[in-house]
Amino acid sequence: MNKRLHETQDAFDSVAADYDGARGNNELIQDMRREMWRWLDATFPPRSRLIDIGCGTGLDAIRMAQRGHRVTAIDWSPQMAQRTANRARRDGLRELVQALPIGAQELSRLEGEAAYDGAYSNLGPLNCVPGLDEVSRQCARLLKPGGALVFTVIGRVCPWEIGYYALRGRWARARIRYAPDFVPVGMNQRTIWTHYYRPREFYRHFEREFELQEYRGLCVFAPPPYLTWMKDNHAGWYQRLWDFDRRVSGLPLLRNVGDHFLMVMQRRA
Repeated sequence: MNKRLHETQDAFDSVAADYDGARGNNELIQDMRREMWRWLDATFPPRSRLIDIGCGTGLDAIRMAQRGHRVTAIDWSPQMAQRTANRARRDGLRELVQALPIGAQELSRLEGEAAYDGAYSNLGPLNCVPGLDEVSRQCARLLKPGGALVFTVIGRVCPWEIGYYALRGRWARARIRYAPDFVPVGMNQRTIWTHYYRPREFYRHFEREFELQEYRGLCVFAPPPYLTWMKDNHAGWYQRLWDFDRRVSGLPLLRNVGDHFLMVMQRRA
């Protein structure tokens, strides 16, 4: 097993038990999640068969199942996949949610040629995956012609983060997203190996099999999820920034920056 993948898996296993809390689902992350849901609802027709790539504790998979979709939820962390399975069982959705300990780099393990209507990945699991060209090929194998991918990916250029760390004199941390390859990011005294992308840089790995439909910045003006004090102390301004984000973050230039970017692609016929 690739050492970096193993270290990343171990990091997420170590936090799976409480990842629904402040670490992985604070109020700012919930707002980002709701924005992703808005795009999922606009993209996938009712009762679609979907793949959730990097499902975490299953919050997205359960939400989609509650709306009638059938979801194959996969995660490289066995503990995260188990959390999803437990949540589906608790909520009476075992018939609609199948949780499997499979990484995005292992999509070849999923059976079915053109069996799915679409796939999604929320809040950056694909930043931890080597070999995105193979991810694209496997998604193209699994999706029907015209099937959609909806991804949110951690971006390279986050103005909030640059300002936040520069003001504290932490220049190395302010520059970390500009590293050309995977870099170690700490979590729970463990390491997540992370590759940051610009939108077009990311899309190059998928362009042979998928046509780009839309991309936009996510948290361009709204603060990234570690700046929880913004919502706590300035709720009105925080909401105005999110409203502005939704209106303008798909414009040229702005869509290339933000804490994350959201991208919609369609499988070529």
